[in-house]
Amino acid sequence: MLKFLILATLVAYATAAAVAADDVHAEVKNMHSDVRADGFEYALETSNYIREEAAGDEHGNMHGSYEYLTPEGEHVKVTYVADENGYHPEGAWIPTPPPIPDYILKAIEYIKAHPPKEEGKH
Repeated sequence: MLKFLILATLVAYATAAAVAADDVHAEVKNMHSDVRADGFEYALETSNYIREEAAGDEHGNMHGSYEYLTPEGEHVKVTYVADENGYHPEGAWIPTPPPIPDYILKAIEYIKAHPPKEEGKH
């Protein structure tokens, strides 16, 4: 449940950054919350196009999504999984690292094919 609270706080912060001045008057259109001993389900939709869904189990594993419109009118959607391996978001708006250059990949392959000799053994 602590993961859910932290995640909900992060989602609220992210959506607050996209809220325009007119969004102060947004209303909740739909909300569903079901907390059980074996997990939970949660869904929220507002009149200003903010949507969030999440589900989790008794072990703290979660999956869900959130989406909103930016002040420029662009649609942002993020899906995620949060489990024992960490938080794994996916979405077009999430930055990704540049590809590894070919010369680095070749150097890694060379090192794998020609491991260094252990010290002390000649």
